[in-house]
Amino acid sequence: MSESTDLAVLTGAKTVSNTALRWVGAFLPTLERAFGASTGTLTSIMGAAELGGLTTTATGRLLDRGRERAVFVAGLAGVAASSLIALGGSPWTFAVAYTVLIVGVANLTVAGHVWIGHRIPFHARGRAIGTYELSWAIALLVGAPLIAVLIKGFGWRGPYVALAVGSFGAALLVRARVAAGGADRTDDARATGRLGPGAFAPMVASAATAASGLGLFVVSGSWLDDDHGVSTGGLGVIAAAYGAVELISSSAVALVADRVGLRRSVLIGLAGVLSGCALVVASGESRGVAVAGLLVFLCGFEYAFVSSLTLVTEAAPEARGRAVGMSNAIGTLARAASVVVSGQLYESVGINGTVAWVAGAAGLAVVMTFLTRTASKPPAPAEAAMR
Repeated sequence: MSESTDLAVLTGAKTVSNTALRWVGAFLPTLERAFGASTGTLTSIMGAAELGGLTTTATGRLLDRGRERAVFVAGLAGVAASSLIALGGSPWTFAVAYTVLIVGVANLTVAGHVWIGHRIPFHARGRAIGTYELSWAIALLVGAPLIAVLIKGFGWRGPYVALAVGSFGAALLVRARVAAGGADRTDDARATGRLGPGAFAPMVASAATAASGLGLFVVSGSWLDDDHGVSTGGLGVIAAAYGAVELISSSAVALVADRVGLRRSVLIGLAGVLSGCALVVASGESRGVAVAGLLVFLCGFEYAFVSSLTLVTEAAPEARGRAVGMSNAIGTLARAASVVVSGQLYESVGINGTVAWVAGAAGLAVVMTFLTRTASKPPAPAEAAMR
C-alpha cells in the first residue's frame, strides 16, 4: 500500500478513538446524571486520568525503532477496553475507563505523528499532520450527532457499546492494512539520539495550546446547559458545528500552513483563541454570541494546535519518537491541570474564571512559540532523494 493510503487508514482509525474521547466532554451533563456525579467530580476524574498520557515517554524508543503500527494497534485495543469498563455505570468505573482511554488515545496519537515524521520531509509535513488531525474534527462533526442518536435510542450505554465495537474493528484494519517497520525508522542514530535544550520550546508551546483548548471545551457543554438551557439534542447539534469549524481549521493547516510557515500559523491560531475568549466573556445572556465565541475559539485552537504538533515532530529529528513522546507527556500534565482547574473555577466562579485560566495558557503558548526555532526550508536535493 502507498503511504497516502496508509495515512488514510490511520486517520480513519484515529477518528474512532477521538470520538470515544471527545463525546465525554460534549455530553458531560448526560454522564453526570448517569453516574450521579457533579461537573467538578467528573472533570477532576478526567484531569487525573489525563496523567495516563505520561506513558508516551516509555514508548518513545519503540517508536524510534519502527514499532509505530504495534503501538497504534495496542492503543486502539485500549480504547475498546475502556468503553467496556465504563459500562459498569459508576464514578469508579468511569475513572478506570477514562484512564485506560487516555493511555490508548495518547499512544496511538504519538505513534501516528512519529509515523508521519519518519516518512514526510518537514517542508511538506504540515499537509500530512493536518490530514491526520482531521480525525479530531470529524469525531465531532460526524461522531457527535451519532452519539446523540445513540443516547436517545439506547441511553448513555449506547455510545460505549458502539465505540467498543468500532475501536476493535479499527485495530484489526490497521493491523491488516498498514505496513510495519521500514529502513528509515530503525537506524542507530535515531535510536540513540538526544533531546537538545532547544527541543523544549515547541513542546511547551504545544502543551500550553492544548491546555487552553481543553480547559474551555471540557466545561462548554455544562455552561451551555446551565446558562443557556441547551438540551442534549441541542448539544449534539452544537458539537457537530464545533466539528465543522475544526474540520475547516485542520484542512487549512493541510492546505496552507506549509506556505504560511508553521510558527506563524501557531501564532495566528492563538490570536483566534484569545478572540474567542473575549466573545465568551462578552456573551452575557445571548446564546448566539456564546456559541459564536466557542466556534471562534475552537477554530483558532485547532489551527494553532495542529500546527504546533508539526513543529514538535522536528524538535529533535534524531530522537523523534522520544521528542514526540516527551511532548505528549508535558502536554498531559498541562491538560490534566487545565481540566481540573477549569472545572473547579467553573463551579466556584463561573465561566469567566475558566476563561481567565484559558487565556493565561494561550499567552504562555504565544511566548514559547516565539522562542521556537526549527528548520523551515525544503531539504537539499540529495536529502530529498534519500527519502
